[in-house]
Amino acid sequence: METPNLTSEATDTTRDRILLGAQQLFMRRGIKSVSMDDITAALGISKKTLYKWFETKDHLVQAVINGHLGHTQGDCDRMAVEAENAVHEIVLMMKWSKQEHADVHPGIFLEMQKYHPAAYDCWQRHKFDYILGTIERNLRRGIAEGLYRPEIDVPVMARLHLATIDIALDPDLFPPRQFTLARVMQVTDEAFLRSVIAPAGLNLLNRYLGLAA
Repeated sequence: METPNLTSEATDTTRDRILLGAQQLFMRRGIKSVSMDDITAALGISKKTLYKWFETKDHLVQAVINGHLGHTQGDCDRMAVEAENAVHEIVLMMKWSKQEHADVHPGIFLEMQKYHPAAYDCWQRHKFDYILGTIERNLRRGIAEGLYRPEIDVPVMARLHLATIDIALDPDLFPPRQFTLARVMQVTDEAFLRSVIAPAGLNLLNRYLGLAA
């Protein structure tokens, strides 16, 4: 009978705890303003423990982003499977996005681009590989279900909607003190949905949004 590897389980738990704690700090305060000392203090761990797992802050940021994107992808895949149809899928994602972006520091993506390019590259690949593919798949699903307009140019419309992510993150266009990211993403997602929906899908959309009379 094998003895459980308790040491391995404990170290995995420590690493996960560091990643979760760092993610919460980054999301709330931004990346630049959070130091490695802040993370050790918040988690009540030693610097030795932190640096055992992550040699530099850059390595930590990249690990946090990779883990967060993997979790996000799992959530989106689950919603696509659970959705009754393409319209329902977007509405589910809108509700999820509202919660996901409620407390995100407005400068986190610009800070990542400027100070942690490897992590930013991961985000860019996620956008163009996963998010773009998800939008295209949803558009084709909606057309096949008769809920979206059949004449939609799927590749163009998908890239237009993808571009709204960068637009929403532009601090000059949407100053964070005036516009929250969650608010802007909600408006752009609903505008996208209404731009592609066919008459057959409109009643569904109103019902899902709770707007039906």
